[in-house]
Amino acid sequence: MAVVPVRGPTDPQARVGNPGEPAGVPTVRKHEQVVGRREMGSARRVLLGAVVLVAGCTTAGRPAPQAASPPAPQTALPAVTASAGTAAGATDGCGSRVETGPLPDWADAGFSGSTRMPHVLGARGEIVAVLFGHPLSRSRKHGTNNKILWVARPVATPPAATTPDALRITATLDGAGTRVTREVAGGPGPSIVDLPRAGCWHLELRWSGRTDVLDLVYADS
Repeated sequence: MAVVPVRGPTDPQARVGNPGEPAGVPTVRKHEQVVGRREMGSARRVLLGAVVLVAGCTTAGRPAPQAASPPAPQTALPAVTASAGTAAGATDGCGSRVETGPLPDWADAGFSGSTRMPHVLGARGEIVAVLFGHPLSRSRKHGTNNKILWVARPVATPPAATTPDALRITATLDGAGTRVTREVAGGPGPSIVDLPRAGCWHLELRWSGRTDVLDLVYADS
């Protein structure tokens, strides 16, 4: 009969635990500790990932704050400048400029060839002063004169009056208050308009129930 040796407490192969544990009792405490630490680390990583995921979803679902819109730039008002067809000689404070381009289409009847000549258009566009005597002057020399051709814009229905109404001009000198009147018989047409002083004159024009205003500059000589 074979004898099976029995391992006692002094046999080193009978101990798998820490020294001091009872002999003959197998232990896996060390293995459980290692497994426990791994499970706790995995649980922490899972929990941390869930927090990051929730935070990301919350941020993604929240609309991004919009930056404050800059104030709209203020558009500066355009400066009054002379056009390319404006002649020199229009003084500051005179609202009407002397144009040197072609006459308006409705004012070029009777002209042949180019209609580029000095002229001043009324503020309402009802009349134009064609300046044959440009530049106008307070005193004329060498037989020249202040000839102005007045051309009124045609109307669809001519006035019923049988006798053409005169063109009445009330001229006021800018900055001085000097006022004079002139009259062109027969209404707008050829005329010679002399004014007593140099400067910018504001003209009020009335004819056949119509009105317009414009400025004319008269030189000193």
